[in-house]
Amino acid sequence: MPANQSFERDAVNRAPSISLLMLDYEWETALNNHVEIRYCTQCRWLLRAAWMAQELLTTFDQELSGLTLKPGTGGIFEVRVNDSLVWSRKDEGRFPEITELKQRVRDRIAPDRDLGHSDRKRDSSE
Repeated sequence: MPANQSFERDAVNRAPSISLLMLDYEWETALNNHVEIRYCTQCRWLLRAAWMAQELLTTFDQELSGLTLKPGTGGIFEVRVNDSLVWSRKDEGRFPEITELKQRVRDRIAPDRDLGHSDRKRDSSE
């Protein structure tokens, strides 16, 4: 095989991997938001935390780089976005409705985003 054909083949074979690396880099830099849900294991709130995690991951699949479930004790149920507290069961006196949790997370990571039916309830009450 002539040397120039080998070079052309190698250049073509390498080009997609370079493009993929660039896409991976752009994807990673675009997704720099992280949610952490701290829940009480003594209270058996793992299922509630996991359900809320699934809802947030589904809703914000383009905005989140990760979500962590962090076990705790003493009745804790907190949701943090990028290390900022957005919900505390202790402070609020209750668990969040999923729509209000999505709104608070959205307000931190994508304030201009419309949440569709999750926003309609809030808009109608104003």
